[in-house]
Amino acid sequence: MSRVVAENISSGNNNSSQFFPHSMELIAGEFSTAAGASSTFGQLLKHVGDVRKEATGDETPVHEILVGVTEPRPMPFVLSFNNLTYSVKVRRKMALPGFLRRRERSSAASVVAGNPLAEDNFFTRTKTLLNDISGEARDGEILAVLGASGSGKSTLIDALANRIAKVSLKGNVTLNGEILESRMLKVISAYVMQDDLLFPMLTVEETLMFAAEFRLPRTLSKSKKKMRVQALIDQLGLRNAAKTVIGDEGHRGVSGGERRRVSIGIDIIHDPIILFLDEPTSGLDSTSAFMVVKVLQRIAQSGSIVIMSVHQPSYRILGLLDRLIFLSRGQTVYSGSPTSLPLYFSEFGHPIPENENRTEFALDLIRELEGSPGGTKSLVEFNKSWQSMKHTSDCEPDRLGLSLKEAISASISRGKLVSGATKDVSSTSMVPRFANPFWKEMVVLANRSILNSRRMPELFGIRLGAVLVTGFILATVFWQLDNSPKGVQERLGFFAFAMSTTFYTCADALPVFLQERYIFLRETAYNAYRRLSYVITNALVVLPGLIFLSFAFSATTFWAVGLDGGFSGFLFYFLIMFASFWSGSSFVTFLSGIVPHVMLGYTIVVAILAYFLLFSGFFINRDRIPAYWIWFHYLSLVKYPYEAVLQNEFDNPTKCFVRGIQIFDNTPLGAVPDPMKMRLLQSLSNTLGMRIASSTCLTTGIDILRQEGVTDLSKWNCLWITVAWGFLFRILFYFSLLLGSKNKRT
Repeated sequence: MSRVVAENISSGNNNSSQFFPHSMELIAGEFSTAAGASSTFGQLLKHVGDVRKEATGDETPVHEILVGVTEPRPMPFVLSFNNLTYSVKVRRKMALPGFLRRRERSSAASVVAGNPLAEDNFFTRTKTLLNDISGEARDGEILAVLGASGSGKSTLIDALANRIAKVSLKGNVTLNGEILESRMLKVISAYVMQDDLLFPMLTVEETLMFAAEFRLPRTLSKSKKKMRVQALIDQLGLRNAAKTVIGDEGHRGVSGGERRRVSIGIDIIHDPIILFLDEPTSGLDSTSAFMVVKVLQRIAQSGSIVIMSVHQPSYRILGLLDRLIFLSRGQTVYSGSPTSLPLYFSEFGHPIPENENRTEFALDLIRELEGSPGGTKSLVEFNKSWQSMKHTSDCEPDRLGLSLKEAISASISRGKLVSGATKDVSSTSMVPRFANPFWKEMVVLANRSILNSRRMPELFGIRLGAVLVTGFILATVFWQLDNSPKGVQERLGFFAFAMSTTFYTCADALPVFLQERYIFLRETAYNAYRRLSYVITNALVVLPGLIFLSFAFSATTFWAVGLDGGFSGFLFYFLIMFASFWSGSSFVTFLSGIVPHVMLGYTIVVAILAYFLLFSGFFINRDRIPAYWIWFHYLSLVKYPYEAVLQNEFDNPTKCFVRGIQIFDNTPLGAVPDPMKMRLLQSLSNTLGMRIASSTCLTTGIDILRQEGVTDLSKWNCLWITVAWGFLFRILFYFSLLLGSKNKRT
């Protein structure tokens, strides 16, 4: 149900013939009848859907482009915010030594005594970021929040976008006079962050198409989603860059202004009613910034409320803005139209010179007042009196004639809020939480991940090369081990190093999510997909690569080292290698969900894996580990695959590893000549009263397992436990995302 209102960006971009005709008059007329008769929003939505079905013969929402819409909108939205106040606790600096400490204590005490409601103490103080901010924003207009750095612009945007916990934010935010619920706001709004968080190897068209797959409902056909994307590309002025990759430091891509417009596009793909933007023009040249705000003006004219923060707009950008709010240290110093700025500052006693940029003059004056002894208190008080006079003399009647439910229903019928339609008339929620079912989200996430991997094959190639090089070195160092006592020790060393290598090579999974973290936060903050869909897809997508790596390492080392078991032994060796890669990848993925930085993550991964190897049973047997550390032995991820490959190699009771005089190997008697060893062996036989010949088997594989303390679990149990560790860490990864991605200030 998307309606795109676009202006002609160039004479060659007239694509109106591509869109379906749609009888807006029929729907609007029928809706007005239904609005007066229905009492619930579900009935309104059902009636809208029925009328659409009668008019088109199809329940699937259609797309259309309306060019040059200038008539006033009969169903407006007004976002009002009143008395917004937000404070945080900050730590005091206690760096003054000696005799100055007494003065500092007395100063802190005076602050607490002077403002007991601030709950200050010797260690913290209260800093007010927003102080009694009020205003409104209407559809069809752009509300710009201006101010110097630290004035509270981004904080106000976060407050309006429900990105501050309700317990911390005082005041209220309403849409058409009704309090907005968090779930509702997520669906009818979009938030464009200050940073351009995009996948660098996707093209502009692909990026917007994936956004359409996430945000547009499954009932919308593939062709209509593509038409929506193409219309949005034209609306954003990105036609010439549609096939260009986004790019990053290592890959040349689109320009900065185009990246910003793509960032806006992925959040307005579903045509939201409210659009929040945090400094969308920062870091752009004047032309690119103007084009971005021009796009925002078109979006506003399509029936959306656009609220943005901006540091210092140019003269051309100022002409595109409809309402301004100037902030200074969390307080409003001006709220009104840009055209009222000269009169406002003239009455304040600081008229704006004719040829000077109004916003630059205002910001310079505010900065000058902030540095004065009285601060901006006089300007804040003047703004309050100005607003009271303005409201008293303003006799414009209120245009609001519909409730919030009715206005949203009408907007859906007119083509707004693509993902908002629902056929569930009994639903208590006005719109579905997610646009697509669980399995559809997984398919889209998998396609995007696979496409990204195909565009950067060097990442998997480097990992495969590391595994093959490690396997080749191990194969040549431990080439065709014999069945002697030394061969046993060498096998143990090979297995310990091989198992630890599989886990260490999984560390490359660490930066994968860390690079996607903020993209994930942005997409899930407004319900583009479920977190569970992301976790399961992330696990499934890595499986083919892990299988390939496991086979490459197993085939490189198994026969070259001379391991036992034949084909069945190789098959189990391959399975335990795959299980090790799986659990190691899951462990590192879980850490990436709780560790915010790559270097810190690598440090933690290397340290923990070293501890796992230490307690695996190779360096010290289980029965020799102190009782207060034995718990770590059972938590070690390396323990279970290490014991599994030992059993796969030594569980043959007929295979002998120590015969006759080999009993003296690995002892000081190993250097004695063989004839002397035979006489010692004969003497030992006479003492024990049993015959021990040079061919007598003294140690089998079972004996070696017993010596290494590998007796409590079978090799298959070790395999299943290793696989289970992988699933456990995936579950923990999900909970880390669930708890760590609230995306709200406290």
